[in-house]
Amino acid sequence: MKKFFRILKFLIIFFFASTILTVILYRFIPPPFTPLMILRCGEQIVNGKDIKFKKQWMPIDEISHNLVQSAVAAEDQLFLEHHGFDFDAIEKAYNKNEKSKKIKGASTISQQTAKNVFLGPSRSWVRKGFEVYFTTLIELLWSKQRIMEMYLNVIEMGDGIYGAEAASETYFHVHASNLSPSEAALITACFPNPLKFNPSKPSHYLLRRQQLILKRMNQIEPVKF
Repeated sequence: MKKFFRILKFLIIFFFASTILTVILYRFIPPPFTPLMILRCGEQIVNGKDIKFKKQWMPIDEISHNLVQSAVAAEDQLFLEHHGFDFDAIEKAYNKNEKSKKIKGASTISQQTAKNVFLGPSRSWVRKGFEVYFTTLIELLWSKQRIMEMYLNVIEMGDGIYGAEAASETYFHVHASNLSPSEAALITACFPNPLKFNPSKPSHYLLRRQQLILKRMNQIEPVKF
């Protein structure tokens, strides 16, 4: 039993030390890949497809502010105010999910960033626990600007497409710095299901979401870090 507890103690210390060190490193350097990127490449190989992987890191000041504004408008309007969690939204989602078969999420941009950078796409209470842990870490160790920069550079935006620059070039043939409000809103409208929707060939549903996001972009305060 003593040996077991020594090993357990070592594993716990190693987990906290390695994860905290990784979060600190990612405050200054871009992650080379994420668990989701590895998973998607594996799925492509298993399905007999050519590996498709488009990703190019862009500093936040080289990403159009229209995309920043649209991300906040669509995903997390209290992004600059909360400390990682929107408890009112969580409570509302919980109450709604108890009455409906369609699951409604309440993840903030900070939570989505923690999930996208450090975790896989699985849904479980264990995964959710790790998401809470990593969200707390990045809120403590990163600035809001860094969280947004990371979010817009690693988020899945299509089949093998990750980040603002890859999406901008693929769908609209422009750099991320040149995205118009309507283009930014279309990209953001796809975030809930980027493998289903295509911003360059928007469905009626996607166009409705785009108009809603554009309206919210004008209603909320300009995002300033």
